[in-house]
Amino acid sequence: MFDYATFSILLYFALLIFIGVYAMKKSTSDNGEYLLGGRNVSAKVTALSAGASDMSGWMLMGLPGAAYVSGLGSIWLAVGLVLGAYVNYHIVAPKLRVFTELADDALTIPEFFSKRFALEKGSVRLIASIVIIVFFTVYTASGLVAGGKLFESAFNIDYTIGIVATVSIVVIYTVLGGFLAVSLSDFIQGVIMLIALIAVPMVTFSNFDAKAASNFTQSMSFDFGNVELLAAISLMTWGLGYFGQPHIIVRFMAIDSHENLAKARKIGLSWMTISIIGALVTGLVGASFIANSEQSVSDPETIFIFLSQFLFHPFVAGWLLAAILAAIMSTISSQLLVSSSSLVEDIYKSYAKRQPSSNELLMISRVCVLVVAVVASFIALDSNSSVLNLVSNAWAGFGAAFGPLVIFSLWWKKLTHSGAVAGVVVGSLTVLLWAYVPLLENGETLSVYFYELLPGFVASSLAIVLVSLNTQQPDQQAIKWFDATNAKLQEA
Repeated sequence: MFDYATFSILLYFALLIFIGVYAMKKSTSDNGEYLLGGRNVSAKVTALSAGASDMSGWMLMGLPGAAYVSGLGSIWLAVGLVLGAYVNYHIVAPKLRVFTELADDALTIPEFFSKRFALEKGSVRLIASIVIIVFFTVYTASGLVAGGKLFESAFNIDYTIGIVATVSIVVIYTVLGGFLAVSLSDFIQGVIMLIALIAVPMVTFSNFDAKAASNFTQSMSFDFGNVELLAAISLMTWGLGYFGQPHIIVRFMAIDSHENLAKARKIGLSWMTISIIGALVTGLVGASFIANSEQSVSDPETIFIFLSQFLFHPFVAGWLLAAILAAIMSTISSQLLVSSSSLVEDIYKSYAKRQPSSNELLMISRVCVLVVAVVASFIALDSNSSVLNLVSNAWAGFGAAFGPLVIFSLWWKKLTHSGAVAGVVVGSLTVLLWAYVPLLENGETLSVYFYELLPGFVASSLAIVLVSLNTQQPDQQAIKWFDATNAKLQEA
């Protein structure tokens, strides 16, 4: 019997490889084009690329699963993310795009941190690079775990083979086409995700009988008075993480003009709002559908997979499952590229005894993508890995270590290099302490009461301010770039 779903997945893979080949011919003449697309990415591709690389498999598995279990209580997480993305577009995107180009064309986030103080080899650059390489390697592994489990549950394919299939396709188009391939594939993947998150809840609802429709309507009622304030705030603080996610904010650096960021913001936030609503409703209609049928799901996070396979033709179901792969792959490819850029630009190039050629840097960047992917794959071989906890901790770690520093770098002229180093170190350590050290009497960590991002963000901000006020001010060249950035934005 012809397997329509597998055929759909193979078509999707072929499309990604085609994008990689196209991007390789279009924009990989040097490392600047390979890592940032030559700063010539359009507004619509920037918007959907940032959104798709952000959401990962969480959008189609984690959030529907949360809504399936807790109903509309999970809305606070969605609200926090939308607000965080909105503020990020306003206070980070324009200044970051302009400053990184003025400051000797900084290509990476660690390089931007160092150039903010007119330093080529500032300590903050090396520390930030190490944080990115270590955390993104593990973060990438979490995506591969999700990919392996998807192949295992949806296609009855061995978990390890699922990991190999996922990482192989991602590596091929990322190695071939670099940032442009990643951005273009993210655009396509963002469209697929959007269509899937509209189609699945709509078709599910259309299959409701009167009883199921009534149950669904009741599940949509939400008593704000019964919401635990601390829990709601804890969920909303996820939005703070946006300011420090390298694989997201690097998109702002690559757009063709800072003047097009307003257009990108409208497209990106519209996509994000519709997608998050679709994910929430998928979980809610899925819960009602299961409650009023003889079907069952063992894992709430697989409700999207179940509905896709149960209600749709196998060929269509294949494309809907490709939406999950799209979410997973878009994030993995972005993380591989950012990790590679830090290895090459912030470590190899900065500390090489001689100035490497452009072709050499380009070749090494491609090799580093492959190396990080291989290491992440070995980590992912443990099928018992906790994807959600890993992603949660990494999001908090990046948000606390880099988020305050990004904001202060762009908005506070008195920020010093010592203050920047203190912010990264204190933010990272606070998150690790909060999430992993059993400080409570029962042996639990403080994260059981409150998400570790907020205390990490606050501690990092305080460290930046206090240390900066008591250390030497930045070089005059850095101040000139800071003022030139503000002047250029005021002209727009």
